[in-house]
Amino acid sequence: MQIPENMPEHLKEELEKKGGIIQILEELPSESELKNMAKIHQALSDKNRLKIMFFLYHQSACVCLLREITSLAYSKLSYHLKVLRAVDLIDYKKSGNYLNYSLTDFGKFCIEKCIAVSNNYQKQK
Repeated sequence: MQIPENMPEHLKEELEKKGGIIQILEELPSESELKNMAKIHQALSDKNRLKIMFFLYHQSACVCLLREITSLAYSKLSYHLKVLRAVDLIDYKKSGNYLNYSLTDFGKFCIEKCIAVSNNYQKQK
């Protein structure tokens, strides 16, 4: 790969100090890692899913309770829960006829990071 000719000189120098385009590309996450990261970010990009996760951060819940706090139809709620489960943000345990949803350790970590990032963003405004 070549450096574009019209690239500003200071960026060319910075790129050369870092070993060039190829070196930087080798340090990037793999395609599969990027795909997984994108799935996680997509799961977190919906306000209904975030609401579910924030609620589960404080309290485990059955579908009937999650429906109450989101006002979603059961089919839409089921879809959102499926998306969150697919990237290991939530899980459930069966209790009789009920599924009790809770955050995974990874889900808790993500919510805590969301809180920290949001607090930092608010401070910068």
